[in-house]
Amino acid sequence: MIACSTVTKTEIRRHYDWATPFYRLLWGAHIHHGLWEADETPRQAQHQLITSMIQRAGVIPETRVLDVGCGMGGSSIELVKLARCHVTGVTLSPVQQVWASSSARWQGVGDRARFLCEDAEAVQFPRESFDVVWSIECTEHLFDKASFVRSAAEWLVPGGRMAICAWLAGEDDLDAARAQQVDAVCEGFLCPSLGSAEDYRRWAQAAGLVPRSWDDWTEQTMRTWEICQSRVKRSGVRWLAQIMPAMARFLDSFEVILNAYRTRAMRYGCMVFEKPAA
Repeated sequence: MIACSTVTKTEIRRHYDWATPFYRLLWGAHIHHGLWEADETPRQAQHQLITSMIQRAGVIPETRVLDVGCGMGGSSIELVKLARCHVTGVTLSPVQQVWASSSARWQGVGDRARFLCEDAEAVQFPRESFDVVWSIECTEHLFDKASFVRSAAEWLVPGGRMAICAWLAGEDDLDAARAQQVDAVCEGFLCPSLGSAEDYRRWAQAAGLVPRSWDDWTEQTMRTWEICQSRVKRSGVRWLAQIMPAMARFLDSFEVILNAYRTRAMRYGCMVFEKPAA
């Protein structure tokens, strides 16, 4: 695992408070990668990532899902529409919580999707409250990933599943140059650390969960950043960097993460773990 000691939780919350409208403008309702199989649009690719996770996590009608790092609620709302499940979304940002709640009501799923402004590392739920703990590109922002996985295991019913899509540090021993690439991603995108797939497997097994599936989607997702770079150039959002230094660092990190994927310093993975039935 590669850690970045300069990131703070306050900084993460502030980033998503002010950047949410920017994300919506640049990338749409979903703040996560797309999964490409051919020449799909970004929206179609994001939909494919969600449906692929639904299949792997076994989300079916009436499933109780906890969406950790729900952002603006895009994936939670799509989960409800596609699987007719019940979703509780958790976000650190009060701006995103209001946005997600309003979107759910506007799209007619407010009775099946609720959103909480909570710290995923401190929030409390009763034991065995959920059938699926679901997280797309949020665990990168957690400071104690192993502790979160232990909590997720307690929240799951026996036979329940934890499904995570995450930015991962490469599995191989990284040389100094590639380790620096990962460190730069952590700093630019406010990630306290990036674990490897093996780290996640170890944390899950220590929490009593067993591996169910693992997919390396690096090649199918990196187009996300190529498109983001193109949209930044066309949209003129660079002017924000003149008044928000953090925005300049964020925009400059698009090329950094793309290069980290290309050199395999980073990987993008989808992991599903299961809590053994009693």
